[in-house]
Amino acid sequence: MRLLLILAAFVVLAGVPAMAQDKKKPEKKQADPAFAAVTDDPKLPRVLLIGDSISIGYTVPTRKLLERKANVHRIPENGGPTTNGRAKIKKWLGDAKWDVIHFNWGLHDIKMDTGKHQVPVGEYENNLRELLHAMKATKAKLIWASTTPVPPGDVKPVRRDDDVVSYNAVAKKIMDDNNIAVNDLYAFAAPRLKTIQLPVNVHFTASGSAALAERVAREIEAALKD
Repeated sequence: MRLLLILAAFVVLAGVPAMAQDKKKPEKKQADPAFAAVTDDPKLPRVLLIGDSISIGYTVPTRKLLERKANVHRIPENGGPTTNGRAKIKKWLGDAKWDVIHFNWGLHDIKMDTGKHQVPVGEYENNLRELLHAMKATKAKLIWASTTPVPPGDVKPVRRDDDVVSYNAVAKKIMDDNNIAVNDLYAFAAPRLKTIQLPVNVHFTASGSAALAERVAREIEAALKD
């Protein structure tokens, strides 16, 4: 009897490590390739993309389209609203030379989680002017991308397309006053939202992001040749 108890205990203890190994380890979240480090080819010009998740979506296809033509970097995060840009623009620009900066703020500024815009349009204008001043100091060629449309429906977080139009108009005036090139992604996306954007969502499908990337790459390449 005593021998049987010893054997039973041995079996139980021997099984503990095996049971522990059977437990699945939590999967590590894979890093977005848009944030992958870029090793510069010193023979090529340097490009910086600044923007929110829409720009994150078109970063990788833009890099592919400009392969062997430019070193395409992006800021290491979602650019968020203009308030976030003001807080971090010096860090994002760094001390390195930029040949082209393609930028956008807007979708986060117009969010209405509390019933009010995250950044009121007047503050948006002031912030954008300050951001533009910082970017102009780099001597890079600048390209402003208009904010893409908000589709019809119960979009969450709450956003309205009328606000996109209003904020884009404010930004466009600033760009015109400063002779800054405009990449009108709003005009490009608006007539084809059903085929390139997710349903009731400001984000785009993979093919939609690729379509935006074609526009972005084209404008950047034109600026580099100018």
